Amino acid sequence: GYNSPMQNTFVTATHDPALAAVVSGRRELHYAAGPDPTLDRPASVRAASSIARVGSQLLIAQDDANFVALIDSAGAVQSLTLPVGPAGLRLFDNLRGNKAHKLDLEACAIVPGPNGDQALMFGSGSTDQRYRLVLVDGLAGPSLQARLVDATSFYISLIATPTFAGSELNIEGALYREGQIWLFNRGNGAPRAGFRPLDATCAIAWPALAAYLRDPARNAPPLPTAIMQYDLGAIDGWRLSFTDATSCPGGMLYSATAEASPDTVADGPVAGSALGVISEAGARWAMLSQPDGTPFIAKVEGLIIDSTAPTQATIIVDCDDPQRAAEIYQVELRGPWFS
Repeated sequence: GYNSPMQNTFVTATHDPALAAVVSGRRELHYAAGPDPTLDRPASVRAASSIARVGSQLLIAQDDANFVALIDSAGAVQSLTLPVGPAGLRLFDNLRGNKAHKLDLEACAIVPGPNGDQALMFGSGSTDQRYRLVLVDGLAGPSLQARLVDATSFYISLIATPTFAGSELNIEGALYREGQIWLFNRGNGAPRAGFRPLDATCAIAWPALAAYLRDPARNAPPLPTAIMQYDLGAIDGWRLSFTDATSCPGGMLYSATAEASPDTVADGPVAGSALGVISEAGARWAMLSQPDGTPFIAKVEGLIIDSTAPTQATIIVDCDDPQRAAEIYQVELRGPWFS
C-alpha cells in the first residue's frame, strides 16, 4: 500500500513532459429544481470545492453555500440542504457581506461507516468559523442525512502541528485509503509568526477520527502522522498549491492551482492549474491544457477519477463569482501517469 513517497519528509514535484491532462466537455451546474428562496438556495451550484463518487452519483461540496450538490447518472443536479448559518442564511459571500460566516467546506472523502459508506466533508480551518465537518449518511439508501460537527479541538491540533499547517491551515483535499484519511494542506497562506505557508499532507487514523466525531467533547482528536511537505512547482512564476486529491492506482492524484492570493481567505488571479500524481517514486505533474494545447486557465477545486477507467478524470471549477454557476469538465490523462 501507499505510505510516503521515497519515505522522505520533503518532496519536490517534477514537471513531466511525458504526461498530459487535456480538458474537454464543459458544463455548468444548475439545479434541476431551480432556485428555492425559502431555503436560500440559488439556481446553480456556486463555489464547488470538492467532488466524490458514491455508486452512480457524484457529490459536490460547496465552500460558500450550505448545500451538497448531487449529480445522478443522467446528469441531473439535485441538492441536499445543510443546516442554516447566522441570520437563517445558507449563502455567504462578499456581496452579502457575510463571507466570514461560511462553512468553507473544501475537502470530501468517502469513509466506511456502521451503516455503509459516508461522505465526510472538511471545513478548511482557515478561520475559527471553519473548524467544522459535515458527515453525510444514508448514501446507500433512498434519503441522505447530514450532520454538522463542531471539530474545534481537531483543528486546533492540526494548527499546533506547524510541519503540516505551516503559517496558515487551509485543508483543501481529503481521501480515504487503507484505514487512514489523508489531508492536503494548501500552501497559499501568508507568512506568519516565523512560519511560511506549506503544501503538505498528513495521515489521520480513521477509527480514531470516527470515535472523535461520535463525541468530540469526550474523545481526544487524533493527531496527524506521516507528514510530508511539497514543492509543487510553478506556472508563470506563481507557485502551485494543492486544491484537491483522490486515490489512483499506486498512489494519489492531486489538483493544484497557481493563484496569486495574499492569504487563505482572499482570492486572487489564476495563472493556471495542474494535475499531479504522488507515488512511492515521488511526485510528477502536468499542466492542464485545452484540446488545442493552450493552457487551461481556471481554478480547479475538485478532482475525481473513474475507478474503472483511471485515465478519465472529472474536475470542477470555481469561478470565484457568486453570481456564476460552478463548472464541471472531463479530463483525459495521457501518458504514463500510473506506471
